[in-house]
Amino acid sequence: MIDTKQIRESVATICQKYGEEYWRGLDKKKEYPTDFVKEMTTSGFLNILIPQEYGGAGLGLKEACVVLEELSLQGAHAGACHAQMYVMGTLLRHGSDKQKKEYLPKISSGELRLQSFAVTEPNSGTDTTSIKTMAKKTNDGWIINGQKVWISRVEHSDLMILLARTKPQGALPKRTDGFSVFLIDIEQAKESGLKIVKIDSMINHHSCELFFDDVFIPDESIIGEEDKGFRAIMDGMNAERILIASECIGDGKYFIEKSVNYAKTRKIFNREIGMNQGIQFPIAECYSQIEAASLMVDKAATLFDGGKKCGAEANMAKMLAADASWKAGTTAMETFGGFGFSKEYDIERKFRETRLYQTAPVSRNLILSYIAEHVLNLPRSF
Repeated sequence: MIDTKQIRESVATICQKYGEEYWRGLDKKKEYPTDFVKEMTTSGFLNILIPQEYGGAGLGLKEACVVLEELSLQGAHAGACHAQMYVMGTLLRHGSDKQKKEYLPKISSGELRLQSFAVTEPNSGTDTTSIKTMAKKTNDGWIINGQKVWISRVEHSDLMILLARTKPQGALPKRTDGFSVFLIDIEQAKESGLKIVKIDSMINHHSCELFFDDVFIPDESIIGEEDKGFRAIMDGMNAERILIASECIGDGKYFIEKSVNYAKTRKIFNREIGMNQGIQFPIAECYSQIEAASLMVDKAATLFDGGKKCGAEANMAKMLAADASWKAGTTAMETFGGFGFSKEYDIERKFRETRLYQTAPVSRNLILSYIAEHVLNLPRSF
């Protein structure tokens, strides 16, 4: 049995070496945590899902969840490095032996970074089957044209996984057919016409817009079968939702721990504010909700690791954990009062970071729609 306690302790040690001042400074300057990501890679935590034969730890999504939960609990911004984990859902399950042998050892060692997952487009949002970016076959490769948006960490990655159409919309009977997945060398793509534009946003998530203008990529870039890439990308998306849910669990625990400690020491009207039920009850409720959401995250990760269908569980884990962490963040802001808005307490930074997951990578309304249609067999609502 894997010693998850040891994983937690080791991750915590690395995080404490940097401290929250490190993340506060990066947030202020909108900079990337290069040193932290390098240490997490060389320590073996970002390659946790890569099989041992390729230099990784060969562990499962459950252990990866432990890493990201602990990062968030320690006040770090797990969003800076989580993609290298969830893209493995696509690359490990659908990549060729040649692709794995060529790239995985270099990703594992840190020589190459795979931190970018290019799916979202400005006119499709989370309606992935409506994306327009097109890959047209040539004699020796593919020509890519289109636009992506909210693609994070692309400026800090060597490789990118891209979802594009390889058949026009409506050309095939199934609307999830006609898509293919590609593993792209970003520097080569930039030389061929890829343009990257930064997005200035409310959190330090390093997001960009991508413009593909007749960008050439070689034949061997395709992952899996042509026109059957939607299944491959969904394996990445399910891993993404479960892993982000684990980050939300860590965020929630962070907010609760901060709230409890502050409530025990802050005195107003000659008494600790933690004596007031108006402070106690919201924190206790948040604790209960985080613990419950954590069980769903564990269930979803167990199904994923077992190669079983986990779409419903991945979605529910993400929604429940995101809701619980957002409520815990709101409760922390209320507990700290005016000091919650002060950057030196770090609450407002984590508050902004966890708010993202009410919207990304999939909105709660789409999750509810999925559950209604695919779990409860209610009529499709759109």
